Amino acid sequence: MKFTKMSLVAALLIGSSAFAIDNVKVSGDAKLYYNTNDMQAGLTTALTTSKDKGLFSAQNSAAQAAIGLGVTADLTKNISAGAHVVGLTTLGLQGQLVNNVWEGTNGVTDTFIVDEAWVAATVGNTTGKIGRMKLDTPLVFTETWSIVENTFEAAVVINQDIPDTTLVGAYVGASNGNSVVNTLYGNGNALLDLDPTTPSVEAAGIANRIQGSANGTTFSQFYNGAYAAGIVNNSIKPVTIQAWYYDAPQYVDAIWLQADADVEGIMVGAQYTKINYNKSVNLPIAADSDNDAYAFKLGYEMEDVASLSVAYSQTGKETKSTLALGAGQNLATLLNNAQSKLYTEAWWNYGYVTRADTSALNVTVTGKAAGVDLGAYYTQTDSDKNGGTVERADMKEFTVTAGKDFGPLNATVAYIYTKADDQNIKIGATKGSAYNTIQAYLTVNF
Repeated sequence: MKFTKMSLVAALLIGSSAFAIDNVKVSGDAKLYYNTNDMQAGLTTALTTSKDKGLFSAQNSAAQAAIGLGVTADLTKNISAGAHVVGLTTLGLQGQLVNNVWEGTNGVTDTFIVDEAWVAATVGNTTGKIGRMKLDTPLVFTETWSIVENTFEAAVVINQDIPDTTLVGAYVGASNGNSVVNTLYGNGNALLDLDPTTPSVEAAGIANRIQGSANGTTFSQFYNGAYAAGIVNNSIKPVTIQAWYYDAPQYVDAIWLQADADVEGIMVGAQYTKINYNKSVNLPIAADSDNDAYAFKLGYEMEDVASLSVAYSQTGKETKSTLALGAGQNLATLLNNAQSKLYTEAWWNYGYVTRADTSALNVTVTGKAAGVDLGAYYTQTDSDKNGGTVERADMKEFTVTAGKDFGPLNATVAYIYTKADDQNIKIGATKGSAYNTIQAYLTVNF
């Protein structure tokens, strides 16, 4: 599920300046997430019927609860610190109402994750933050849609001495993100379940944003350590331009360029990204390779009424690695249905718009009526043959959402229609059939 989140710059500034008054602040949230669908793939015997695998059946449903607790405090003037812990549990629902979880537990044992523990300091117009934290950059970021969020062990410095300009530098040493790099080619704690026909190592999770805890910790080395540098500038108002460079030695290096403008409610944007995949002992692909992607967006927003946007994106061909590697995906969850910052990203079915040789279209409409936040999202992808002869999977998704606050409680429901060639493939079929998903999200903030 997607939520509006602060940028890395904003988060750092708040982390260092919001606690100007000497105090200790405690906050948290309690979540209960539920997902069910009517996928029918794998019906092979009389013991597995459509009723066993329909909407609201245990076999096709997942649920999980989480409670998060955080604390922030001033240590001295201009120096603050914070920590956050999350506990995951199925509340005994596993094996009763549901047979699956979102992630992090195997349905029997609970999981506790210290996902933030940081210190921040400000000197003049420069802010530094070190420790375990959330990040929000175009190619390395915290995905907020699951019941628990992937975070990083990093050191970040930002500077705003230049008018209308923010400079960012970061080193990322570790992450709890579940990606093909830290599970197959790195120091991950659990195997990534690349085969959906076999049981996963840690859990029958539907999200799996974070690593399992087989080694007693959900964090492991992030590539061999990665570097990021960025500049954000809005000197030419109302245009905001940003440029980013990333380097994970012996794995990948990448750039991200973006420009956005909002003129009296008219929104326009352009994005370009390129990634180089570097063959090495750590990344044993067939040969060095690269791919790129571009995207455009046009939209209009009537303040406090509704917002409409249309976006298009295209990725390049990639054949040298023999893996048809894409471009634009989150490096923290690379090749694990990684979310993307491309304008065309789907609401739920991540990992399609960034596939090699793929065009994508997204239409998003949001608004509010009678105190209810409403949304409608349509995404379709068309994957060409990527220089080969085999047809590749296309995907269509249509999602509608409705959410409302009741004091500290937010209740949101979602309906998702999915038609993907590589999902819900029934016995004897060569392409997947359409299926429906219903989700419910309950969050109490305190």
